[in-house]
Amino acid sequence: MEYGYLKNGETLALNAELCVGCGACVEVCPHAVFTLSSGKVSIESRSSCMECGACAKNCPAGALSVTAGVGCAAAIIIGKLRGTEPTCDCGCGSASLSASDSSSRKKLKEKSAYC
Repeated sequence: MEYGYLKNGETLALNAELCVGCGACVEVCPHAVFTLSSGKVSIESRSSCMECGACAKNCPAGALSVTAGVGCAAAIIIGKLRGTEPTCDCGCGSASLSASDSSSRKKLKEKSAYC
């Protein structure tokens, strides 16, 4: 299954020169954003990044950075945890979206390009 969150994974950054090729980011990323090839990691699917921060927290070389807890994906997760409607305050209308049904997920995917 392919996920799409924020267009181009807005805060995700990889410094390839610092990458030591350990593959920790590949292992911890829940949506297969990274691939490991020839001893270096590359970003395979930037729009699949939900900006959770697991990659950056587990990178021993500091080659990855991401601002965790931003954007519509974080808003949906926080809304679910709190039992409230999600809102990312970006004006995209995510407050009316729910991740619990397929039509809402489709709406979120369309809206996420604007966040």
